[in-house]
Amino acid sequence: MSYLLPLLVFLPLASALFLFTTTGKISAQTVGFVAASAIGLSALCSIVLAGAFLTSAPSTPLQITLWEWMHTQEFSADIAFALDPISLLMILVVTIVGFLIHLYAIRYMEEEPGIARFFGCMTLFVSAMLVLVLSSDLLCLFIGWEGVGICSYLLIGFWYENPRNTAAARKAFYMTRIGDAAMLCGLLILATSTGSLQTHTVLTALGAGTIAPQALTAAALFLLVGALAKSAQIPFQTWLPDAMAGPTPTSALIHAATMVTAGIYLIARLHLLFAAVPLVMMLTAIIGALTILMAACTALVQTDLKRILAWSTISQLGYMFLALGTGIWQAAVFHLMTHAFFKALLFLTAGAIISRLHHEQDIFRMGGLYRSMPGLTAAFLAGAAALAGLPLVTSGFYSKEMILSSIWSAHFPLAPLFLPLAHILWGMALAGAFLTALYISRCVFIVFFGRSRTAASGSTPRLIAIPLACLSFLSLFGGVIEMPDTLAPIHLFTRFLSSPFPHAEEPVWLLLTGGSVPIAGIVIAWILWGRATPVMQEIPGQSTIIRMAKEGWGADALYDFLFVQPFRFLVWLTRHDILDYLILGIGRITRAISTFFETARTRSLTLFSGKTILFLHGGDALLARFQNGRVRWYAAWIVAGLCATLVSGVVS
Repeated sequence: MSYLLPLLVFLPLASALFLFTTTGKISAQTVGFVAASAIGLSALCSIVLAGAFLTSAPSTPLQITLWEWMHTQEFSADIAFALDPISLLMILVVTIVGFLIHLYAIRYMEEEPGIARFFGCMTLFVSAMLVLVLSSDLLCLFIGWEGVGICSYLLIGFWYENPRNTAAARKAFYMTRIGDAAMLCGLLILATSTGSLQTHTVLTALGAGTIAPQALTAAALFLLVGALAKSAQIPFQTWLPDAMAGPTPTSALIHAATMVTAGIYLIARLHLLFAAVPLVMMLTAIIGALTILMAACTALVQTDLKRILAWSTISQLGYMFLALGTGIWQAAVFHLMTHAFFKALLFLTAGAIISRLHHEQDIFRMGGLYRSMPGLTAAFLAGAAALAGLPLVTSGFYSKEMILSSIWSAHFPLAPLFLPLAHILWGMALAGAFLTALYISRCVFIVFFGRSRTAASGSTPRLIAIPLACLSFLSLFGGVIEMPDTLAPIHLFTRFLSSPFPHAEEPVWLLLTGGSVPIAGIVIAWILWGRATPVMQEIPGQSTIIRMAKEGWGADALYDFLFVQPFRFLVWLTRHDILDYLILGIGRITRAISTFFETARTRSLTLFSGKTILFLHGGDALLARFQNGRVRWYAAWIVAGLCATLVSGVVS
């Protein structure tokens, strides 16, 4: 079955190459069919591999080496793929969710003139993500890491005629490149310490203690920076909301199945390495908790439907980083899976709503849509309920509950004894769960209920409805494979990962608290925005703190002041450098001297030639007097000359 691993990557890659080379030569329907078929076949291969994996349960990962990339006396690297439980889970999420997004995009993008370019970038995006999750060599993983970065740049700036879209694409590219540079530094440290970047070799060297503690800490810190940038966590969070400039299927693919999940996967894949550095683990957990609250508060005051969902993604990724920082990487991966379901559903539903409202994205210009869009309302409600973590009936509840219960009993060796860091982080995560239910319920009540403000047009095509129905089912029931022991001893997910996970029976009050907080958020949202006369009236600029939150707490302005303006000043200096002025001054002086001598030479030659001409002219006039054509004068002058000669001879 190992031959299916390169086939998984090759199918979308071949589709991308075909679409790029046939741009403008085939119909939009054919373009969509080719792209969706390639991703669908990859999804089928993933399902076949999952079936074989579950029935045989191999003790070692399924591996295949395509070729030896480089080999020296001190270092070697291969282009090789490996399939273990975590990579199998990732390819299932990437290909199945990616297929549903491509199916949706066939109808959503059918009138776009650049549809072949769009689907070529989308399939290349999926191919790069599959390289990332299947690579058994970290250097090969870095190829996929860079691949998803360039594809996100191309897709965010798809409508490049608008300068704002290209600016958003450049912003995403620059900020993630900072993380990529840090990640490369971490990989180089590991390569010099172990002589290889094979994941198994690195982890074996870690277990043997052959990596120096300083090198291990530095490598973990650099890799963490790379993961934070890719997953848009503090302080790299500003690029993801602006990435909404791309088409809606692109947003769904970036947020659900590719790009931002890459950072989570990297830390989960190398969880043993990070666990060996308690400082980095604690830093990961703290950054995750801060990101949860910051992004949730920002989402609470947004008015653009897609930006609300973008900030919610940042917040949910914060939960995953919090789980990774506490050492419960299984809970992070579980939430990654459920988040892929409901976030893809929310984005695709939002895209369908925006399309039927004549591309209106302001939630306060919507309202009452449940009357004209009952199907889309049901789909969005399913995704919103899963995002809020509505107890028992949504997948988001089970994955978020797994994180919350794990945080409460987490241990941080470097935390001061008097500081219950685990309980503080649990409280922050619980507050984030309340805010999540509050902001997504606010969005639901404003968009779907109340007075209608924009008339909807058309109907939802079947090719859009089918992916929404599938994702709705997964959003509601995709989490029942892992439940708390208090409800039912079902642990299919952690058993599938084949990793030891502490299933200690959690206190009942912990489960009740985690389940009641989302309900409280929904109730308060209904009081503020859901009634016929809502308590909360949105007034633009009603307070400074709301304006700050809406603008991402001034992060863009801070980065502009700290990095952009100094860079522009350096550019100004290079254009107005004193050395440039000195060189230009010398040039001007040299040019003036040259001009002076050139002028003097020209004038001298003019004067000399003028005098010469006058002299010749006078001589000519004199000779003209002698040569007047009179023969008698000629004879007289000859006689006179002869006489003068005789006289001079006699005298001498």
